[in-house]
Amino acid sequence: MKSLSAAARRATPLLRSDIPAAVPARRVTGTGSVLSAILDHGPVARSTVARLTGLSPASVTGHVGQLLARGLVRESAETAGPRGLGRPHIPVEIDTGRYLVAGAHIAVAHSTVSLMDLRGRIVAEDRQPHRTTDPHRLLAGLAERLPRLVSARAAERTVLALGVATGHRVAPVAGMIVEHPLLGWRDVPVRDVLSAATGLPVHVDSHSRALARAEQMFGEASTRASMVLLFIGAVVDAAFATEGAMHRGPRSGAGSIAHLPLGAGGSGGAEPCSCGRSGCLQSEVSERAMVRRAAEQGLLVASFRELLDQALAGEVRAVALFRRRAGLVGRAAALLLDMFDPAVLVVVEPGAGRIPECLADLREQVAERSWVCDDPERAVVPSSFTGSVLATAGGAVALGALYADPLGPWPALPAVS
Repeated sequence: MKSLSAAARRATPLLRSDIPAAVPARRVTGTGSVLSAILDHGPVARSTVARLTGLSPASVTGHVGQLLARGLVRESAETAGPRGLGRPHIPVEIDTGRYLVAGAHIAVAHSTVSLMDLRGRIVAEDRQPHRTTDPHRLLAGLAERLPRLVSARAAERTVLALGVATGHRVAPVAGMIVEHPLLGWRDVPVRDVLSAATGLPVHVDSHSRALARAEQMFGEASTRASMVLLFIGAVVDAAFATEGAMHRGPRSGAGSIAHLPLGAGGSGGAEPCSCGRSGCLQSEVSERAMVRRAAEQGLLVASFRELLDQALAGEVRAVALFRRRAGLVGRAAALLLDMFDPAVLVVVEPGAGRIPECLADLREQVAERSWVCDDPERAVVPSSFTGSVLATAGGAVALGALYADPLGPWPALPAVS
């Protein structure tokens, strides 16, 4: 399904009543702050959690009691104070033995269903090519795959929720994929469909925001101050966060950078884009563009994954394609660094994560083009989840919701007063 061109959208007057009300950013609860501190530092004493969170010792004791009652944390072995003096401490840590979350990532050509423990570790994943791109049939297929994965790999742990991630425009509050042009989807009520099919609470977000949240929880610590995450795959998009809060925009459109103009100077000719222009970021660096350029150079591969395998094996033409891509991604990274001046920019792209020359080329472009970034080695980093990006994305949506509000409506957890 083709969307309107930018020119056509500009020609249609935008009424004030057409703009949805902005949803206030959801604040992490006190219990969520305690749970996050335990995730970061556990096993950790309650007194240390109080210092880390700024909460009173009495408040921390209360929050930890609720988390223990819900089975999200557990007490570990006692530790004595210095030189054996003082009252023994009973540290607490995340309990990974009772619960899991499920994740689903919907890519252009395939989908990945995964299970993740409460420390963000992938327990199992199942990746399958699409048999259809009809949204209701595809979502029904995801729902059918999940019980089989749980039966085989959950080891009697209970699944708390399902997180769903994909590219392009996703509205988390509505639980809806607003628009995914490459799948031909528009206004697909993912949360409602999958909640009915699985019986689980379902949380939905873009894969870029999901992976940015995963970095904040389990990955690159500097992302908690401020960050840009740049996702380069079949879909090209981004996520922006500051002070730990993800920016979505009032129409859930933040991060829509597919048509960021790069031009083609020195890159061997600009690729035509579906928007009618040439030299757009996605048309130049997407997986489809990479496979097409490989064919132009006589390197016949059936898929992007095969092209990546050849590059990792040292095939000269394949490596050159990934290095060219890294240079173009570096141009986009420099622009985003200058626009947002984040503490760190995370690049989710397999070349940057697995081919050292690609990361060096990308940083070189940032050094040459950015006006604000004076240390690309520090400011531009690869994803912490290279090799498990898609399996991580879906689960991170559910875990992000759990860590933000562990006392919220989680039907599988015991009720607490």
